[in-house]
Amino acid sequence: MEINDKKLQVSAIKNGTVIDHIPANILFKVINILRLDKIENQITFGSNFESKKYGKKAIIKLSNVYFKDNDINKIALVAPKAKLNIINNYKVTEKRDVQVPDTIIGIAKCGNPNCITNKEKVTTKFTTISKDNIALKCHYCEKITDLEHLDIL
Repeated sequence: MEINDKKLQVSAIKNGTVIDHIPANILFKVINILRLDKIENQITFGSNFESKKYGKKAIIKLSNVYFKDNDINKIALVAPKAKLNIINNYKVTEKRDVQVPDTIIGIAKCGNPNCITNKEKVTTKFTTISKDNIALKCHYCEKITDLEHLDIL
């Protein structure tokens, strides 16, 4: 009896963005923070793929979707090792590593309930104090928030 190795492959997208190297356990967090449930474009995602670098990874393919810097910064905060591949006419035309910015403005909530940003209409602002193990320091109250307690707006 002959056994064939069969793999189910996800179809390529003509134009759009592929977010690769998302930690498998973070996939749905990325989907939520980018509000991908609200878009009508074709979305393909998968999780628990083998990765030589990361063990298990997830991937999201979005047809005709391109992200602004603010959204890329959100991805970087929860999946700092993610990669973006920009696809045009079925070819990767740009590869980008997401990078946690030095300053985070208006995309994360301060974890201190007494912070002015949680009491008044003040835009949040954080300084990144660790990019490897995400840690952000609030500009106003100086509370440090880590990835586990991070709330993306």
